[in-house]
Amino acid sequence: MEGAAAAHASASTTRIRAPLWRVPAVLLGVVVGAAVQLQQPELWAAGVYAALMLAAGLAVGCALAIARRRSVGRWIWPRWATLAWIGSVAALAMFALCGLRAASYAEQALAPALEGQDIRVTGVVAAMPQANEAGTRLRMRVLSARLNGEPVRLPPRVDVAWYGGAFRDAAGVADLQLKPPALRAGERWELTVRLKAPHGLRNPHGFDYELWMWEQGVQATGYVRVGPKDEAPVRLAATWQHPVEQARQSVRDAIQDRLVHGADDADPSRARIAGVVAALVTGDQRAIDRADWDVFRATGVAHLVAISGLHITLFAWLAAQGVGALWRRSARLCLAVPAPSAGLVAGVVLAAGYALFSGWGVPAQRTVIMLATVALLQLSGRRWPWPQVWLLACAAVVLVDPWALAQAGFWLSFVAVGILFATNPIAVSAYPSSARARFYALFREQWVVTLALSPLSLLLFGQVSVVGFAANLVAIPWVTLVVTPLALAGVLWAPLWSLAALSLQPLTALLYWLAQWPWAVVFLPAAPLWAGIAAVAGGALLAMRLPWRLRWLALPLLWPVLWWQPARPAVGQFELLAADIGQGNAVLVRTATHTLLYDAGPRFSRESDAGHRVLVPLLRALGERVDRLMLSHRDADHTGGAAAVLLQQPQAELMGSLEADNALQRLRPLQPCMAGQRWVWDGVAFEVLHPLPADDAAATVAATTLRPPRPNTLSCVLRITAAGAPEAPGAVALLAGDIEAPQEQALLARDAALRADVLLVPHHGSKTSSSAPFLESVQPRTALVQAGYRNRFGHPAPEVLQRYQQRGIRVVESSWCGAAAWSSAQPGAVVCERDVGQRYWQHQMGRAVDGADGAVR
Repeated sequence: MEGAAAAHASASTTRIRAPLWRVPAVLLGVVVGAAVQLQQPELWAAGVYAALMLAAGLAVGCALAIARRRSVGRWIWPRWATLAWIGSVAALAMFALCGLRAASYAEQALAPALEGQDIRVTGVVAAMPQANEAGTRLRMRVLSARLNGEPVRLPPRVDVAWYGGAFRDAAGVADLQLKPPALRAGERWELTVRLKAPHGLRNPHGFDYELWMWEQGVQATGYVRVGPKDEAPVRLAATWQHPVEQARQSVRDAIQDRLVHGADDADPSRARIAGVVAALVTGDQRAIDRADWDVFRATGVAHLVAISGLHITLFAWLAAQGVGALWRRSARLCLAVPAPSAGLVAGVVLAAGYALFSGWGVPAQRTVIMLATVALLQLSGRRWPWPQVWLLACAAVVLVDPWALAQAGFWLSFVAVGILFATNPIAVSAYPSSARARFYALFREQWVVTLALSPLSLLLFGQVSVVGFAANLVAIPWVTLVVTPLALAGVLWAPLWSLAALSLQPLTALLYWLAQWPWAVVFLPAAPLWAGIAAVAGGALLAMRLPWRLRWLALPLLWPVLWWQPARPAVGQFELLAADIGQGNAVLVRTATHTLLYDAGPRFSRESDAGHRVLVPLLRALGERVDRLMLSHRDADHTGGAAAVLLQQPQAELMGSLEADNALQRLRPLQPCMAGQRWVWDGVAFEVLHPLPADDAAATVAATTLRPPRPNTLSCVLRITAAGAPEAPGAVALLAGDIEAPQEQALLARDAALRADVLLVPHHGSKTSSSAPFLESVQPRTALVQAGYRNRFGHPAPEVLQRYQQRGIRVVESSWCGAAAWSSAQPGAVVCERDVGQRYWQHQMGRAVDGADGAVR
C-alpha cells in the first residue's frame, strides 16, 4: 500500500516536473526565432507569415500527439530530439509572429508620393516638446490630414520640428520666420507640415537611426511650414489627453525654474546640473550638455544619468520594502495577502509607474517586463534554476519587443545580469551583513561586471573606459542612494531638487578629473563579429569562480579583439570612403600607411556636427590616424566637423582654403592649398590642381571690397593617382570641392590633368557645376554625389544628372547609397553601406542598375 502510494506520488511529481525541462527549449526558440527574423533584408507578404504561424500550430499539435503516444509507451523519442523539435517549433512561431507585426507596422508607413508635400495636419502633441537653439521638436499623434483639401492617410505618429533660431538656415528651412510658441503636451493643433520617411546617415559601424525610429513607432519626420505664404498654425484646444506627458513636462519645467531661472547668480553650470536632475526624474536626456555626455561615456557612467534598468530596479526594491513594512502593520491585510507578496506586487506596479513617468523608454520597458516576469514566477511558488529564470526574462522581453535584440542596451543589461547570477548565485547570503562585507560585495560585483562587459563594450562601441571601474564604484551608490532619491523626492518638495543638484557637483568634479587622465578611455578598431564573441566569452571566463589555471584560457580568446587591425591598401594603391554626412563633403583617403581626410562635413546645430556625430566615431572604428585634414573651402557644410576631428587627431596637419581669421587656425596652423603642390605617400601621388596663387592673391584684395569672391571659387581640387606601369597607368580620383563652371573652364584652359576614374561631383551636383566640357575631359567611370536626402537645394540637379547619364557615367548618391567605398585596385566597383547588412526597417529606396547602360543611381 505504501509502495503504491509512493509510486503514485512519484508519478505525480514526474507529471508535474516533466514539462519543466521543455521550457528552456521554448524560451530559447522564442529568442532564436526573433533573432533570425531580424536578419531579413526585406519583409515577406503578411500571408507568408500567417502560413508559417499555421504551420507552427500544426507542429504543436503533432508534438502533443507524439507526447501522448510516448506517455503510453507506443512511441519512443530521445529527449534531445524532443528538445530540438520543441525549440524549432517555438522559433518558427516567433519568426512568424515577429514578421506579422513588422508587416502590419510597415503598412502604415508614409506614402512616397506624400514626401515633400504641404499637408494640413490636425493632431495632438503626444510627448513633451523638446526645445533647443534651432526651435522646438514635436511628436504628434495624427488625427486627420488633408492635401489640397482632400483627405490623405498619414502614419499614426510623426515627429516634426518647428524651427526658429540661429540654426534654422542650417536646418534647411531659411524661409521660416515665425518663432515657435510655448507648446504643451496634450494640446491639439492644426499645422501645415512637410514630411519625409525617417532617413538616417548610414556609415560603417554607425548608429542605426532608422531602427531607433522604428522602435519609437515614428514613421515620418519633417518640419512645420510657417512662412508668409503658408496657412498659419492654429491652436485648437488644450486637452486632457496624454496626462503623463503633461505631468512630465510640468516637472521638467519646474526643475529648470528652480535650478536655473530661480538662481541668484547666472552660473552656466547650473543649467548643466539641472539637465542631469531633469534626466533622472523625467528621462529627458536632451537637456544634458554634450560635453557632459562625453565625460559620462569616458568614465563609463552614462547608464546612471539615464532612466536605466538600475534605477527602475532600485525603485522597485525600495517600493517593495516600504509597502511590505506598512503591510505588516495590519494583521487583517497580512491574513488576506502575505506582506512579501504584497510588497512584491507593489514594487513592480510602482516601478512600472516610474518607468511610465520617465518616458517609457525602451530600457525602462525591458526592465519592467523582466521584473514582472520574475515576480510572477516567484508568486506562483516555483523555484527555477537561475539560467532558466534568466532565459525566461530574456524571452519575455523579446516577445514584447523583438527589435530589442538589435540594441546594445539589451545585451549589456542581460549579459551583466547573467554574469552576476553565474558568478554569485547566492549573493544575498554569501556575505555577512556588516558594512565592510557589503562594501566587499559591491566591490566584487562591480569588478566582475567590469571584466565581463569590457569585451562586450569593445564589440558594441569600439571603446572601453579604463577608469570606469573606479568611477562606477563611487558613482553607483552615490547616484542610486543619494542623488536619485533626492531628485525624485523633489516632486513632492521642490527644495530637494537643490540638494540633488548640490550632491551632483562633487561627483561631476570627480568624473571630469578621471576623464582627463591619460588613457582614461581606450579606443580600438572594430573587430569582426567572431573576434568580438570570442572576447565576450573570454571576459565571462575571467569573471567566473574558477581556478586561475582555467581562467588563463581567456587570454587567447581576448587576443584577437585587442590586436585587430583592419586591412589597408597595398603599396601603390589607395581607397576612398565617401562618408554619409548629409548635405556636405567628407571623403577619407587611405594609403598603405597614411590617411587624408578631405573636408569634414556640415554643422547640424550648436551641439551637433558631422565631426562629432559621424567622422570621429568612424575614424576610431577604422583605427585611423589622420595625417592631413584638407578643407576645400570655408563653407560650413565642408568645415562644420573640422574642430571635432582636429581635437581627436592632434597630429593631423591642417591644409585648405580658409580666410586668415578663421577660428580653426587657432586649433592648428594652416597650410594654404595651391595649384602645383605635390606629395607622394606609399607610391600614391597627390597633386593640388586649384586654386592658383594668383587666385588667392586676388581674393585677398577683393576681401577688402564690398563684394568679396564666393568661397566656392577657391575650392581646393585634389587629384590622387595610384602607382602603375607606363602601359597601364594607375587609377585616378578627382576631388573637386565646390568649384563651379568658371573654375572648371579655367582648369581646362591651362590643360590640367583631369582624367579620372572616380569624380567627387563638384558642388554636390549643383546646376552651376559639372559643365559638359569638364565631364568630357574627366571622363569618369563613377561620380560620387554627397548630398542630403531631400535637401532644400535640390542637389543633385536633374539637368546635371542628365549630363552624366548621357555619357554613361554611374552616379552614386550618398542619400541612396550611404557611405560609398571605392578602391583603386578595383576602379569599376563601388560598395554602398546601405547594401551591406540591409535590414527591412531601414528606409527602402529604389535600386538602379550599373551605369554602363546609362542608368543613374
